[in-house]
Amino acid sequence: MPDASQPEPLQSQRLRKPLLALALAVAVVAAVADPSSTGDLALAALAVGGFAVWAYVPRAPLWATSLVVLVPVVAAQRSGQLEPLLFEASLVGFIAGCWAASLRGAVALGLLAVAAPIAASLIQDPSEIAVGIWIMGVVFPWVLGRLAARQQDLAIQLDATRRELAQQALLAERRRIARDVHDFVGHGLAAAMLQVTGARHVLHRDPTAAEEALRSAEDVGRRSMQELRRTVAVLRSADETAVAPPLPSAGDIPALVDDARAGGLAVELQVQGDLSRVAPSVAVALYRIAQEALANAARHAPRARTALAIEVADARASLVAETTGPVAAEPAAERDRPRYGLVGMRERATALGGEFVAGPTARGWRVSCRVPLDAQDARLPEDAATS
Repeated sequence: MPDASQPEPLQSQRLRKPLLALALAVAVVAAVADPSSTGDLALAALAVGGFAVWAYVPRAPLWATSLVVLVPVVAAQRSGQLEPLLFEASLVGFIAGCWAASLRGAVALGLLAVAAPIAASLIQDPSEIAVGIWIMGVVFPWVLGRLAARQQDLAIQLDATRRELAQQALLAERRRIARDVHDFVGHGLAAAMLQVTGARHVLHRDPTAAEEALRSAEDVGRRSMQELRRTVAVLRSADETAVAPPLPSAGDIPALVDDARAGGLAVELQVQGDLSRVAPSVAVALYRIAQEALANAARHAPRARTALAIEVADARASLVAETTGPVAAEPAAERDRPRYGLVGMRERATALGGEFVAGPTARGWRVSCRVPLDAQDARLPEDAATS
């Protein structure tokens, strides 16, 4: 239903002129079928004029339109002629039910329209108006108007919901793409940069070690490019059956640790329990959290030691990454940037019903998470890109 705060829907706007045409047709039929005096015909024309103002001036008050129509219609009944003109009251009832801004206003205007045949019977002497039939003729269109208004409200709400869902889907897709690019490429580039930095430091005193570091950086960069190409190919594919890149599993964490060691990070891995018991969704979360924790250790504490422990026991899987040692001074430009890495790790754990804690310790930094083994696949509420 339109109101002062919202523009009138296009569907309602299109009904105004047809209703005006119907009101004009009613007046013509009444004048032809039941000839009357010039004064009564002028009253009929005035009622049609009220509909014309309402049709062409959308902001005209509905109560004023109702009065401009109903008063001449009732006055025209005093002579006992032009009774078909009372059908204009039925049109007012429909308009009140459909266009009133609130239920209270619709009821008030509907009662005003119902009062028209009653008032006409009182001023007509002798009264020849079938009041009961005309009341039903007003109430029924009013009910139809209310139903039309309700259907219109539901259509507007459905359209708004559809737009909101489309917007949310777009934002979720953008976040997913950003996270995928980070997961597939970001850590690979960070590892390659670490290798290049190590090679630069030993270039003059140990060319063999520098060459090995550069070879490792080349391998990491090549794998990252392959993963990026696979991701882009899936995103650009028009085939909905395209195969997505394989997701990592908990069994891939040892290889992740080996890559970190090859990059010069001192890291130890301890695994307790059977990693094959971990559900795929939990395995991906553990892998990505371990990946982010090791990348942060390499970025912020490359000379420290990191202990990565994974335990699968009872109904939960836990991961603890504890870095002990000196932390590199952070550039001033990096201090105020958002910590999306921590946000991403926390969201991965909580989306699966788990717990996540990360923060500084007396000797370094600690990341800890616990996730149920039987957690079902879940979409992150804010699938944000990590840093």
